[in-house]
Formats: sequence, C-alpha cells, structure tokens
Amino acid sequence: MNAKTPDDLLNAASNATAKQWRDGKRYLWMLSPAVPVIGTAALAAYAIAPKKLRALAWTGPALIHAIIPAIDRLVGADKTNPPESAVKDLENDKYYHRVVLSFLPTQYACTLLGTWLATRKNVPLADRLGIAATVGVINGIAINTAHELGHKHDRTSRLLAMAALAPTGYTHFAVEHNFGHHKRAATPEDPASSRLGESFWKFLPRTVIGGYKSAVQIEKERLARKGKGFWSLDNELLQGWAMSAGLLGASTALFGPRAIPFLVAQGAYGASLLEVINYVEHYGLKREKLANGKYVRVSPQHSWNNNNVVTNLFLYQLQRHSDHHAHPSRSFQALRHFEDAPQLPAGYASMLLPAYIPSLWYKIMDKRVLAHYDGDITKANIDPERREEILAKYGRPAIELEEVPEVTAEVGEKEAA
Repeated sequence: MNAKTPDDLLNAASNATAKQWRDGKRYLWMLSPAVPVIGTAALAAYAIAPKKLRALAWTGPALIHAIIPAIDRLVGADKTNPPESAVKDLENDKYYHRVVLSFLPTQYACTLLGTWLATRKNVPLADRLGIAATVGVINGIAINTAHELGHKHDRTSRLLAMAALAPTGYTHFAVEHNFGHHKRAATPEDPASSRLGESFWKFLPRTVIGGYKSAVQIEKERLARKGKGFWSLDNELLQGWAMSAGLLGASTALFGPRAIPFLVAQGAYGASLLEVINYVEHYGLKREKLANGKYVRVSPQHSWNNNNVVTNLFLYQLQRHSDHHAHPSRSFQALRHFEDAPQLPAGYASMLLPAYIPSLWYKIMDKRVLAHYDGDITKANIDPERREEILAKYGRPAIELEEVPEVTAEVGEKEAA
C-alpha cells in the first residue's frame, strides 16, 4: 500500500508551493546598493560642472527626504510573505549576500570622492555642507548594510560590517546592537528604544552615550569570559575604531587636514540617520515585566512595522522589524509581515521629517501608542520626566480616542509649508 498520510500530503503541498514560489523582488533588491552609485554619479557630475550643477551636492538629502517618500506613497505596500517552505532556499541563495556586499565598494568610492571635492579650494560653504550631507546619507544607509552583515555568524561578515560602519565612526554598533539592543529592545533599560513623550532631540544624546557605554561593557564582559583584558587584539571595539582611524588618516594624507572636519561632519550626520530610525522603531512600546523581574520575550507587538515596498527595497526590509527581532540571523529576503504587529502610517523614510519635529511626531504617534494598548497608556514605555503629564492627559479610566491623523496629509502640508 502506498497510501499517504495527511502529513505526507501537507509536506508534498508545501514542497510544491516552494518550487512554484519565486521572489518577485529578486532584482529590485539591487536598489539598496544602487544608492552609493547614485551618490557617486551625482558628485562626479558636480565635479565636472560645479557652477551649473550645484544642486547635485544635495542629492543625498533630496533622495531620502523627498524622492523615496514620494515614490513610496505612489507605489504603496506589499504584504506578501515567502512560504515557510521556501525560506531555506532563500537563505542558501548566495545572490542575496552578494547584493549586500556590492554596497561596500561604491560606498567607499563615494566617500573618497566627496572628501576630495569638499577639500578643494574655492568650494562654496553651502556646497561643502551639501556634499557632507550626501556622503553622510550614503554612509548612514551603509549602517543598514552593516546591520545585515553583522547578524551573520562568520568572522568575515562581521569584519565587513565594521568596514561599512567605519566611515561614520559607529563601529561599536556591531557590538551593542547584536548583544545589547536585541536583549533589551522595548524596555526602559534599552538606550536604543525611545519612550513615549521623549523627543528625538532628547533621545539622541541618551542613545549615543548609552550605546557607547553598553558596547564597552558588553565587550569587557565577553573578553573577561575568555580570560582577556579590554586592551586585547581580540577586542572588536578596538578593531572597529582602528578601521575608522585608518580611514581618517589615509584621507588626511591624501586630501590634507580639511578632510578631518568633513569626515567628522558626514559621519555625525550619517550616524544620526541610524538613530532617528532607532527612534521610530520602538517608540513608546514596552514588553511586559513578569513577577520574576524578567521581561516577556520580544514579540511582533514590540516593534513598529511598515510594508511600503520602496523603502523596504532600499533598506533590506528593515521595516519588517518584528520578524527581525524574532529571528535576528534571518536574511532580509526571508523576513515576513505580521498582521497583528503595530503599523506605522508611512514608511521609515517618510517618518524621518516628522521625527525631527516633536509636536508633529506626538500628534501622529502618541494616539497610535494609546490605541495599541487599548487606551491603557500605563502599559507604554513612558519618558519618566513626563510621566505625570502624560498620565494626566491619557491615563483616565475611559478615554474617547480621537481619529488618528494620517501622516501622509500632515507631512505633505508640512513639506508644502
């Protein structure tokens, strides 16, 4: 008898689905490594005709604050998920890893070209600032490339992650994010999780200082377990800082001392882009604390998500943040959408400008946090300095929730103004 059990039939159906399923975005993932190509091309064109093409110095900010958000709204969302049976094949497909790696060569080409342009004599200050912002955008997006590589387990990928982080001087991110943020996400103890009522400008110094301190402590403890001190060649923080110092030294040798303020400026701006995304990802969300003092495991309820396809293509599906926290080592192409995860009203790129404006941000997001917790704001991760104010505003036993404003209309009005 060759009768098949229900499990056999289910497995056969699953395997058939995997064979039929194809990644419709397979070649569109090249949009992310296309970003430094666009930046390099724009700066090269500026170098040829700086007086006629001055606007190209500002390509980076225009790309992330205007062009990507506009296309995002035009194209819309994509909620499709790969079938579970296809995940293994997706993970084993080396094409996707090569897509991520292809970002690095043009990232460095853009950085060096921008440094050369900005250190030339007679370059107007406005152009220098624009070039710094454009290179900062490229290296800020490169942090997302580093994020993808840093979650791999092989040593080569982790070194390449630090190489992607070196131009921003943010190489400690490879340590703190993996072993600090992923452990403490959506808790008051996490410097990279923003609190309800906390503006980005208040969050920024807290997360920068807290992230550095956390990374140092994590690395000290790791080395101590191996019987080594902090000043060891095995210290990943020292390795990353050496990469940043090497880039700074080489650029100064090539282009002169003017390279130093330029690289510092673009690095600070690039790192700030990482931190504003951090600000968006977990705003006001908090994991419940158990009786034993531990927090519940991270679930889809603890990250803000979005499925706007264009930003996802540029950021390796970082907006499917809940699945990333559930499976940190899962590659971007296999990340899934969860219907019950809290959703942002627009893509990450569209949320950057509102995040810079506290009053607009609170108007858009605070009621979403309140709605997520069914009106019980005490469940949120609240800024302790504003706790009484926020409870007085939202903490009543019953509250009529106003209609949540649409970000697209608000942002559009703000940009028009």
